[in-house]
Amino acid sequence: MMSNLGNRDTPENRRPRRSLVRRFTIRSIKVVALILIVEYLVLPQVAGARKTLSLIQHLNLGYVGLALIAEVAALIAYAYLTISVLPKQSLDLWTIFRIDMSSLALSHVTPAGTAGGTGLSIRLLITKGIRATDAAFAIAVQGIGSAVILNLIFWLALIISIPIWGFNTVYLTATIVGTLLFAFVGVLVIAFTRGERHFTRVVVKLFSKLPYLSEGSIESTLQRISERIRNLLSDPPLLRRALTWAVANWIFDAASLWIFLAAYGHLVNIDALLVSYGLANILAVIPITPAGLGVVEAALTTSLVGFGTPRGIAILGVISYRLINFWLPIPGGALAYLSLGTGSSSEDKRQRKGGKRLSPSKFNPNVIVQEMQLPQDN
Repeated sequence: MMSNLGNRDTPENRRPRRSLVRRFTIRSIKVVALILIVEYLVLPQVAGARKTLSLIQHLNLGYVGLALIAEVAALIAYAYLTISVLPKQSLDLWTIFRIDMSSLALSHVTPAGTAGGTGLSIRLLITKGIRATDAAFAIAVQGIGSAVILNLIFWLALIISIPIWGFNTVYLTATIVGTLLFAFVGVLVIAFTRGERHFTRVVVKLFSKLPYLSEGSIESTLQRISERIRNLLSDPPLLRRALTWAVANWIFDAASLWIFLAAYGHLVNIDALLVSYGLANILAVIPITPAGLGVVEAALTTSLVGFGTPRGIAILGVISYRLINFWLPIPGGALAYLSLGTGSSSEDKRQRKGGKRLSPSKFNPNVIVQEMQLPQDN
């Protein structure tokens, strides 16, 4: 009798159990979703590829080399985009390229996907002497601006292709995502440029009670972000450079896919390519797999086949493209991360400034607060 009373299901005993059930349920949903994607979208495509392996015998190796060059050009354009949104004369191209490759590799191998890569980019920029608020702002502008450009490219291609190929209900989902993104960006720009005081009061009220954050640090951070946004908007040449590099990044990457399809003997219409490419990358934002693994392949293959690409060529072209777009940056990014070392040049600079060096593995929420106190040069 006493034993039964001791094992009674009390509220204290139920709380850990509920938390465990919640985590298990969320993970189970993700696993089931992944299995469904593989079972109904990926495996049928691979099965079809087995019947078309003879196409590899006619593969144009010269085109493969051009596709690889286009992908490298996309990565270089992305590095220049990073440079354009950082304070002037911050870091050289080679350092930024390695930081971008490191974050890209991490986003391809972790469940957190882009979020994990973003955190690594900020940490590495800080270790190289970039102020935390500037690093966070640059990576945020880079990511949001790049997404905006992708949606613009998709919408433009969609306007051209719908009269020719017709409308698909899947386009509606991508259009809604793009509309929400544009609305979000517009609200942020207005909040930081025209309603800064009211926006700051709201943010301070919401977040000042969180650990490591104080009203003063939040206000200083928001003020710094507002200043960076105003500088960006008031400098048309800088804004044009950033937009140009964002467009170049997506176009070179899409060109790599087009060249791979051409290497197998099929030339895809540009509007069909950009609609398929934009749709796949917009759907990849849904956090099911790292960097849209499986989602991109299935969406690209299905869309290209719908636009008239032979199934075998679509499958092999997409697989070849993803080998250098998704898989090759993983070992390349690992080597890039190792080549960055520990940021000794940043360490020397911080010692002269009286600050402390930040280890990439020990980044925490109060870093921005600490960085606000370091008088660094831009």
